[in-house]
Order: sequence, then C-alpha cells, then structure tokens
Amino acid sequence: MSANTTFVSIGDLKKGRQAVSEVVETGGGCGTTGGSGKSSCGSSGGPDDMPAEIWDKVKNHPCYSEEAHHHYARMHVAVAPACNIQCNYCNRKYDCSNESRPGVVSQKLTPEQAVKKVLAVASEIPQMTVLGIAGPGDSLANPKKTFDTMRMLHEQAPDIKLCLSTNGLALPDQVDEICKYNIDHVTITINMVDPEVGAKIYPWIFWDHRRVTGVEAARILHERQMLGLEMLTARGVLTKINSVLIPGINDEHLIEVNREVKKRGAFLHNIMPLISEAEHGTVFGLTGQRGPTAQELKAVQDACMGGANLMRHCRQCRADAVGLLGEDRSEEFTLDKIEEMEVVYDLDKRKAYQDQVEAERQAQVAAKADALAAAANDDGVDPDMKVLVAVATEGHGKVNQHFGHATEFQIFEVSQAQALFVGHRRVDLYCQGGYGEDEQLPSIVKAINDCHAVLVAKIGACPRDELAAAGIEPVDAYAHEFIEKAALSWFSGYRQRIASGELVHQPRGDAQIRQGAFTGTAEAAA
Repeated sequence: MSANTTFVSIGDLKKGRQAVSEVVETGGGCGTTGGSGKSSCGSSGGPDDMPAEIWDKVKNHPCYSEEAHHHYARMHVAVAPACNIQCNYCNRKYDCSNESRPGVVSQKLTPEQAVKKVLAVASEIPQMTVLGIAGPGDSLANPKKTFDTMRMLHEQAPDIKLCLSTNGLALPDQVDEICKYNIDHVTITINMVDPEVGAKIYPWIFWDHRRVTGVEAARILHERQMLGLEMLTARGVLTKINSVLIPGINDEHLIEVNREVKKRGAFLHNIMPLISEAEHGTVFGLTGQRGPTAQELKAVQDACMGGANLMRHCRQCRADAVGLLGEDRSEEFTLDKIEEMEVVYDLDKRKAYQDQVEAERQAQVAAKADALAAAANDDGVDPDMKVLVAVATEGHGKVNQHFGHATEFQIFEVSQAQALFVGHRRVDLYCQGGYGEDEQLPSIVKAINDCHAVLVAKIGACPRDELAAAGIEPVDAYAHEFIEKAALSWFSGYRQRIASGELVHQPRGDAQIRQGAFTGTAEAAA
C-alpha cells in the first residue's frame, strides 16, 4: 500500500466536505494543465467559468456539461469487442437488448457499418453532437477498428465531436493516433491509485504478451493510467475519469483517486455506483458485493468537491446507446432499418436546429437566474436548509413528463442559493399498457425516498396518495416550466409554509439506487 495514501471513514464522509478538507486539495482543476483554471469549471460550469477554447469543446457535449445534457444527444458505436483487462464488476454481453448498463450491445459493428449508422442517426437527430466508442470491450484494445471508424467520421461528419473510453492500459501508446483524428475527449476508468486496492478489483491484465495477475497487474495498470492521463493533458485533450464506487473496497480511497487525477489535469471525475445485481453475471454480483446506497454515493461525491470537478449526470450507458442521456433510441437504428433509410447529412440543417436548441438553453439559464433572485428573501427559516427534489423530465431542461411514464427521475439539491443536479434514479415504469401498476409504486418510493417532493407534468390520484403517505410531496403545479425555476419556486413555497407554521421540516431517509436496471422490454417479457 502506498505510504502516501490517506483514508477517511464513511462516517466522516457523511459529515460533508469540511470533515475531509485536509484530504482533498482545493483550487483549480479546469483547463488542460493540472490545477489550472477556476474551481467552478467542469460539469456544471458555463462560459464565464472557463477559457473560451474549453467552453467550445464542452458546451454541446452532454457528458462534459450537465447543462448540455438536457438538450444534446450522444451515441456510441460498438466496434471494439476485445478487452485487455478483467474487471470484477464487468460482464460483456452481446445480442442483448434488455439490459441498460456498460458492456452490453445488441449488434457489433464494422467501422463501415458504424459510420453509416452515425450518419443516419445524425440526419434524424440533429441535436446529436457526440460520437463515442466505449466498447463493448476497450476501445484501445481494438485500435484498428477504433481509429478506422474515427478517421472516416473525421472526414465525413466534421461537426460531430469524437470521444473514446478506455481502461488506460494501452493509452500511452495511442496518444498520437488520438490527436491525429481530433479526438479531444477521452474517458479513462480509474478505480484506484493503490495497487493493493486494485488487486481486489482486477483479477488480471493482458500485458506484454502475457497474463499478469494480482498486485503486479494493478501496479502496471495504475502506472499506465497515470502516464496516459499526463500525456493527454500535455496535448490539450480533455479527460474525464470514471470511477466505480465499490463499498468496502474503494469507497474511501476514491478521495485519493480524485486528488491524484486532478494533479494530472483531469477535467472531470465521474464517481458511479457499482452495478451489482447477481443476474448480470459479474464476479462482484455473484459473490454478493453490494452497491452503494444513494446517501453513500452522494457522501463520497460531496467529499471530493474541491478536487477534480465532478460529473453527477452519468447514466452508465450501453455500448450502443443512442439519444439524450437517460433515453435509448438504438432500436430505431438497427442495421436493417438503416438500409431502408435515405440518409442525407445536411450540415446546414443540423446547425439551424442546434441554434434553436441553444436559444432554448439560454432561456433556461435566464429562468434559473430569475428564480434565484426571487428565492433570496429572508423568511426567517434556516438559510442553510437543503432538500432533494425528484423531477420527471423528457429533456429540454423542463418538468415535462407524466409520473407514470418516467423510467428515471433526475435529482436536484435545492437551497436558497442554488438548484444543483446531483444524480438520477432509475425506476420501474408505473404505467404499462395504459394502466397504472400499483405494485410498482413501492420500488419507486424507495428510489426517491430521500426526496421531499417530486415534480411532474401530471400524476394520477393513486400514486399521488401513495407518495404523500410516504412523505414525498407530488407537485404538478410547474408543468412545462424549466426545472431549476420550478424547483426553486417550489422550495420558496415550502419555506413559506414552514415559516407560517403550516408544516414542520423533517429530514428524509436514505434511498435505494436501482443499479443496472433491466429495461421495460425485459420486464414485460418475463
């Protein structure tokens, strides 16, 4: 174990950032050199928080900008089936349309098929701005397939941002190729900076023509990851670090990971919950390793604030996902359907549509500013009060979804000073076949049990009563309003009711993260 590694307890994490401030370095983290830029730059940052050239790279990238993820879409193409390491939380599955998690695809593609699919999707979904290669194996363990795809797209769709995801083992050898095709967003999965911790996560790696196991394997992987990150930073490539939070193994250690990747210039750090259901067939799932609760995940994320900037809106997407984050339209673009489509890649049409999206986005920013100004009144209630609010949304940054149609809720932490996106919760679909399935309600309540309210476009009488009985206020008064404005307006009213004595503020309990949920298609077929 590294002599410099510092651990804190989960109890300290739950006390918040101040309790662990001595562990995490404060300051920058933005920009393309370690520690440069403003501390507010990153997932929730705007044009005033970062250099213009960085803003241009992230403003319409749904994974690198929390604000953009309400408005812009991404897609992944599954051209990289091989992998050079084994992770205890991973089980790659092919021809599987019913699971929504990394490593799963319905169709593996050749580079030529992938490019054709990208052009078809981009012609039908003009707000699709980003193409990523994220597997189902490792993009850089399949370098020819990955870079052939990127080369053709660089030539045929120059307006689409190119990304890839990697475990980092082969990364230092491929930095020149990454830069050659203007791939200026790279995600590296880094779960440890201590090989002793890594040995509990990675059974083996394939390195230098041999299989390496144990602490030696984790040491090699760690050294390659750090070197690759430093090389990308030196070349001006924006990097996002993905870390899987594994309770009892690396939960406390992720604070050290956050600090070390920030030192090396990481732009964002995405701390994700372990997907641990046994039915997915992973080693951790089959051995009973649990995933984190909502409070445990948020505690670690909050403890890392002040280090590398955090991404909290990740959906742990399939390797062939298409659409806005939180939706998957891949079934609309299977190879047989693409063959029947007339694909016209119209750059002017795409730009005109994205200009409309940008106008809507600016309206959202203005509405949030107005709501914050209105929420600043002194009402005699604790000025530091914060609550969580769940939101049903179909995108565009608005409260625009019926409760019964939601397959996830976005979670915002609301105070007088801000409405901060802190995550999302997958849930069972309540309305199936046109009718509400009351047996689904308990699982939905568990998923948002830490929230004081749920904002929806519409809700039926039965779920309204069930939520109210569970202490969660159902709210449809802000239908089709921008989310931040709706959340802040509700919170102002909530505080007024406390000030008048109409109600007493009560803390909420923990919530259950539904990790790696099967899709409704699978549930219906079961």
